Amino acid sequence: MVGNFRILCACLLSLLVCGCQNTDASRGRNAENVTIGTVQRNIYVGMRSADVVAVLGSPNMVTKDTKGNETWVYDKIHSESEVKASGGYLTLFLFGGSQAKGSHLSSERTLTIIIHFDEDSRVQNFSYRTTTF
Repeated sequence: MVGNFRILCACLLSLLVCGCQNTDASRGRNAENVTIGTVQRNIYVGMRSADVVAVLGSPNMVTKDTKGNETWVYDKIHSESEVKASGGYLTLFLFGGSQAKGSHLSSERTLTIIIHFDEDSRVQNFSYRTTTF
């Protein structure tokens, strides 16, 4: 009976640990995942504002200059976190051990895109900046 209980606990814990992993499929690939490549390939001078929205989505901020021309700002932030545990953590956890070894890695990427439109709502110029830390 005790052996079956341990096997059941081990199986449930394995499912829990596997379910928490972040895979490429679970990260999602949509308009919120804008990259520098997306900007370089798809945004160009003379492009209509509606087409910019189709590529990048809605901007985070819209301002107008004294002539009424709009400037759109996109701020995208991507955070990634990974926890790596050493090989013996499952055994330690199942048998009541209190020390588990591992490491935690995290990174942040930001992308800021600034697009200036002319009086016809077409891209006049654009720039982008990226940081990684």
